[in-house]
Amino acid sequence: MQHLPTPQTRQALVGAIPNLRAFALALCGDPVRADDLVQETLVKAWHKLDTFEEGTSLKSWLFTILRNTFYSEYRRRRRETSDPDGEHAAKLKSQPSQHSALELNELMKAMDLLPPDQREALLLVGAEGLAYEEVAAITGCAVGTVKSRVNRARAKIAKMLDGETNDLPGDRPRTSLTA
Repeated sequence: MQHLPTPQTRQALVGAIPNLRAFALALCGDPVRADDLVQETLVKAWHKLDTFEEGTSLKSWLFTILRNTFYSEYRRRRRETSDPDGEHAAKLKSQPSQHSALELNELMKAMDLLPPDQREALLLVGAEGLAYEEVAAITGCAVGTVKSRVNRARAKIAKMLDGETNDLPGDRPRTSLTA
């Protein structure tokens, strides 16, 4: 029989939702799918809460569940293509009216051009503020590998945004579960 979590654990689960959603949105690029991914993560975490080791990072544990759920579904769906030429997606775009929105859009497109392992490491370290050690535990690789991925990702994005590479942010589709 599953034991009920402590009030502190329940509060930590609820408190992690915004960070989980931001990470899920960055991974899949679709707000609806990101919400579904967070919900699936929380359901899995709730059912496996008895396997969580008190005293360890609940946030890292949740990010690991979310990441594994995303990649499991990605592998399962990668052969599906609902909009291979991007015509439908192009019709849904609207150009931002503010300069900062343009810059953010350019940054997101540059992030989309990064290899998934580099994008993931950069998001966890840069956007979520996790330590390299936590990211290494989440991704299952060495701390040095995480540092290298983050460094390469930052350098590639800087070159793309400065126009120093031919890999300019453009029409390359995001790797996601929805595409």
